[in-house]
Amino acid sequence: MQEFNEKDFEQAYNQETSKINDQLDKEILFAMIGDVNTGKSSTINQLIGDEVAKVGAQPGETTGIDKYIYRDKIIFADTPGLDDINHKNSDETISFYQQADVVLFFLNAAGTVFSDGERKSVELIEKHNKNIVFVLNKIDAADDIPALVQYIKKHTKNRYTVVPISSRTGENIHQLRDEILSILKKKQKEIQFARLIKEKSATANKWILAASGSATAVGAVPLPGSDFVPLTGIQVGLIVRLAALYEKPLSKKKARELTIATITGNIGRTIFRQVTKFVPGAGSVIGGSVAGGMTLALGYAVKYAYENNIELNADTLKSLYTYFQEKDKKASRQ
Repeated sequence: MQEFNEKDFEQAYNQETSKINDQLDKEILFAMIGDVNTGKSSTINQLIGDEVAKVGAQPGETTGIDKYIYRDKIIFADTPGLDDINHKNSDETISFYQQADVVLFFLNAAGTVFSDGERKSVELIEKHNKNIVFVLNKIDAADDIPALVQYIKKHTKNRYTVVPISSRTGENIHQLRDEILSILKKKQKEIQFARLIKEKSATANKWILAASGSATAVGAVPLPGSDFVPLTGIQVGLIVRLAALYEKPLSKKKARELTIATITGNIGRTIFRQVTKFVPGAGSVIGGSVAGGMTLALGYAVKYAYENNIELNADTLKSLYTYFQEKDKKASRQ
């Protein structure tokens, strides 16, 4: 197993915390457009997992640009109705489209989908911003949703993603979150959004699996010592990102403790011995298995601790690591 290198850890920790801190200073602006009764307010609330926007009982409640601000960093700008976009408040509305990180274009699956007015609005908006996601809402009250999705894609020349959802039941809201996170990742704002929404588990799982895959690839390099610096960065980066996601303070001292426990402690030695029992000799397969397995278990242990308000230190990490290791063994035997 590798020795802990203070310099490599310091570099990895400082780089990752700097990246995250840069993201946490940024605002995220959503420009929303959609005719009345397309469920914009209820979709916002489902996305965030909190009551951010008022859900009006009367149609046409939004008469101008309404801003819904969540925890000072996420701004939803609800624009006027489709018929107003080229007339009243058009300059102000267009400025929101130009500045927006994501444009959510709402369509009513239970109504007339992609009318001439909606089509004209898309043509206007895409001149200023192409980060458009079509939100086909109210699928619980409509038939043949795949045909509607294909119809929208055909008339937008397959340039944009169409996400069919029900803001009433919550169906496919996770798909909409994923699409938003994908766009925000390109803008280096995905951590800000992910940490502020209530549903964090799915995002954490994706980060853990991605880090494990990267660690496996790094660990498979058969050159002695060649994997340590990137592997340290992968694991430290995962720890720091999970701490930001769950909004848990993580000092450099605590991150160092967890990294040492993972890379050089009993955790690493135990899994290395177990792998060598099943794979004869040394080489790329063993290295990859050790690196990927360590990172996977590290991520799930940290995630479990944060979700269950368990004090995270080297001792609890080892206990949780063993727990997930045994869980994985049982699953593989089934």
